Amino acid sequence: QALVWDNGPVSCRQLACPAMSTSPAAQDGPEDLRVDELIASLLQHRSNPVAQSVTPPAAQVEALIRECKTIVLSQPVLLEVPAPMKICGDIHGQYSDLLRLMEFGGFPPESSYLFLGDYVDRGKQSIETICLLVALKVA
Repeated sequence: QALVWDNGPVSCRQLACPAMSTSPAAQDGPEDLRVDELIASLLQHRSNPVAQSVTPPAAQVEALIRECKTIVLSQPVLLEVPAPMKICGDIHGQYSDLLRLMEFGGFPPESSYLFLGDYVDRGKQSIETICLLVALKVA
């Protein structure tokens, strides 16, 4: 499975995360989902992400999942990935590593990323990791 930040088509196996912008989904999404605020709260402790918990409320996570599911199911199966793209290996829920990758490589939309899988499982901040990746997709 791959997670891609890009404006191109995607499948359920490969998610494309478009630019962090004020999109219709970010403005007019579900009542309990405010994507721009969610991203801001997840990035709020960038200087020390492990010291503070930034887990979003359950209602926001559920709304985020519903919105992402709608987007992914509406997209085509074939993914064409434009260059240049940063290819990242497994992050295993290491939220601080994800933030460090983006600090070094640039945050979307300035940079495009391809994550090869294993987004969560071992890290203590798996919820934050997947929420940020999915929020960037929905934004």
